[in-house]
Amino acid sequence: MTKPTTVAEYVAQFPESVQGRLSEIRSLCRAAAPTAEEHLKWGHPAYVHTNGVILFMFSGHKAHASLAVTPSTREAFASQLCDYRTGNGTVALPYAAPLPAELLTRMIEHRVCEYETEGVKWM
Repeated sequence: MTKPTTVAEYVAQFPESVQGRLSEIRSLCRAAAPTAEEHLKWGHPAYVHTNGVILFMFSGHKAHASLAVTPSTREAFASQLCDYRTGNGTVALPYAAPLPAELLTRMIEHRVCEYETEGVKWM
C-alpha cells in the first residue's frame, strides 16, 4: 500500500467500519478549528495554525482512534476523561463506544485558545 499524501487517503486506508469514525473525528476537528490547515505530519492528520504550529492531531489504530493535544490541554479536561485511556497528551477513543463529540470540541477549542492566548506550542 502506498503512503497516504492527504487526509482523505489516510482515512481511506482503514477498514470501512473504521472510516466512518475517522471521518466523524475529521469533521469535528474541521468544525472546531475552522481556520486550522489540515496536513499529514508523521503520517497522521494534523491541524496546523496559519503560522505553522501544530495544534492537534488524530490517528486511527486497530481498536480505537486517538486525539493528540498538548499535555496541558489533556490535563485541563482530566476530570472529564476518567472513562478513557489517556497518555501524556492523547485520548484513546474506542470504536465500539459513542464519540464524545462535545467534549472533543471543547478540548480542540481550548487547545486553539491555549496557543493563541498563551503561546503554548506543540509538545
